[in-house]
Amino acid sequence: MTITMRQQMGLTIEELFEQDERLALVLAEISTDFFRRLLREHPQRALNLGILEQTMISVAAGMAMEGFIPVVHSITPFLVERPYEQIKDDFCYQRLGGNFISTGGSYDYSTEGMTHHGPADVPILRNLPGMQIVVPGTPREFDRLFRAAYANGAPTYFRLSVTSNPVEYPVTFGKLEVVKRGTQATVIAVGPALARVLPAVADLDVMVLYCTTVAPFDAGTLRAVSESDNIVLVEPYYEGALVADVCAAMQHRRVRIETIGVPRVVLSHYGEPEQHDEAIGFTPRGIRQRIERFLYS
Repeated sequence: MTITMRQQMGLTIEELFEQDERLALVLAEISTDFFRRLLREHPQRALNLGILEQTMISVAAGMAMEGFIPVVHSITPFLVERPYEQIKDDFCYQRLGGNFISTGGSYDYSTEGMTHHGPADVPILRNLPGMQIVVPGTPREFDRLFRAAYANGAPTYFRLSVTSNPVEYPVTFGKLEVVKRGTQATVIAVGPALARVLPAVADLDVMVLYCTTVAPFDAGTLRAVSESDNIVLVEPYYEGALVADVCAAMQHRRVRIETIGVPRVVLSHYGEPEQHDEAIGFTPRGIRQRIERFLYS
């Protein structure tokens, strides 16, 4: 049976909750159905605070200070942008470990309008000191990456998506995966963007690197395997979040960078996520056109 990343989140945390008594869960009314048993059987470390997102983060920070490993979950804009100050002050500035798991990134909740969109999450969290950022491409990749990182003592953001890649990879936290080799360009596909990139470049002489850990970024692999001065970033959030990391990794040589992702515009038309993909060109055809224009124009 095929499950979603959100369903896998519930299964993974429920299993780890029984294995690791340090785990704590803090919710703000979202996804309570996935954690009904934990909320009932572990009321001292599984809490639903209601619609109080800033308080949710601060309560989780307090639990971290008492030795717990908190997991905080909500819809992307309510987890990242609304309580951004609390994430910054209560976790990053205090150097506390915790896990922030979102759902609905970019425009998965497309028909709800931009108040429920979240394409800014990764770019703004990338500014916070010590923040780790994970963007899995499949449910099982989330399970693998969460188990590897949840207890490492750092604040870590996990970005879940409705869409998944059709093929999963044995991803490793903090590492890029070489998916395709080529010489004319290096294409870095982040999380579920890989499903769009591979058909877009199937017959092109380009290297494809699969990125599921945005921060810390794997500069060593990029330097070691890239054979081209042309680098294309394909990111499923506001485009360009990884530019600084790529420039730092490749400072030993002059590179050209093309960024493909969600443009920084107000998406004023309502529709399904696939319709937004088509409108902004975040499809295999649109990505192919951007790459060809970058390489050959």
